[in-house]
Amino acid sequence: MKRELVPDELWERVAPLLPQHRHREGRGRPTRDDRECLRGIIFVLKTGIAWRDLPAEVFGCSGVTCWRRLRKWSRAGVFEKLQRKLLDELGQKGLIDWSRAAFDSGSVRAEKGGPERVPTRQTEGKRAASTT
Repeated sequence: MKRELVPDELWERVAPLLPQHRHREGRGRPTRDDRECLRGIIFVLKTGIAWRDLPAEVFGCSGVTCWRRLRKWSRAGVFEKLQRKLLDELGQKGLIDWSRAAFDSGSVRAEKGGPERVPTRQTEGKRAASTT
């Protein structure tokens, strides 16, 4: 590949956020390198190819391994922490123009059922009696 998908500057920010692997001596296959997995994940997300079509010979790990690592990292909150870290860095350097920021209420998740259920007021009038 001509352009590195995970340059050193990005890797230095991501690596400390990744959860540690449970190493089981002599059991199963060796754990794949996190940086290789991140390269595969970025490639799949950028190109839109299927996970199973990721060439393991090029990336050093299979698409299924990358998919599992993405799921594990997502559940561990790695990408939210990375986003917060990058925004903090940009904010400290004054590179974020907050005057152009917008808040979209459609993206805010409502708690299921809300904190406390309250009876809903009826908004329509009473129905007329049937004449048939």
